[in-house]
Amino acid sequence: MASEAVDVVVARVSRGGDSAADLRAVATPSALRPAVASLREASVDVIAYASTTSGYAIGPAAEADLVRTLQHLAGVPVVTSGLAATRALKSFGVRRVALVHPPWFEAEMGELGASYFRDQGIDVDTLMATSIPKDPDQVRPEQVIDYISDAVDASTEAVFIAGTGFRAAATVEELERRTGQLVLEANQVLLWSILAATGTKLQINGYGSLFRGSGPVVAGF
Repeated sequence: MASEAVDVVVARVSRGGDSAADLRAVATPSALRPAVASLREASVDVIAYASTTSGYAIGPAAEADLVRTLQHLAGVPVVTSGLAATRALKSFGVRRVALVHPPWFEAEMGELGASYFRDQGIDVDTLMATSIPKDPDQVRPEQVIDYISDAVDASTEAVFIAGTGFRAAATVEELERRTGQLVLEANQVLLWSILAATGTKLQINGYGSLFRGSGPVVAGF
């Protein structure tokens, strides 16, 4: 989305699995400290904790606490996809969102995701995109567009495509055209939050009305 303007340094954090318990074990200052230290050594300007499901697993209050602790450790802003999505939804005044999960998410993530946003005052219609391939590498933009266009109805005001591994950012513009709703995607809102956290003015084209709206995101930038 901003490949010519943003350099990315990645620090991967291993975990035992994809259950809520596994995610909670990783989403702690002690578990993330080595990754944060390596990114700080790389002199990044901002750190993005790219795990939507980790936010689901620990909840928004604990995630906000984690962000504050990591910022203290890193000395730079820290953003997460879940909190970035919440800020984006609220900046557009959204009260009800269609939460779209990829088919490789564990079943419990549907309930945790709904609770995550409801705890922040946003109602949720949860959708599991079971018609697309379970292998993330085989997912094509047109499959995501067709599924969401058919599944979303007028009861919601926006769509959030969860999961930074979903890689559905390329679908946002067409989905907004077809649904008439604000469409957010995990990596898209991370970039939006990164720009806001660093006060960076950067024109992003082709990724939806989020970058044209009134509202202001482990990788290092």
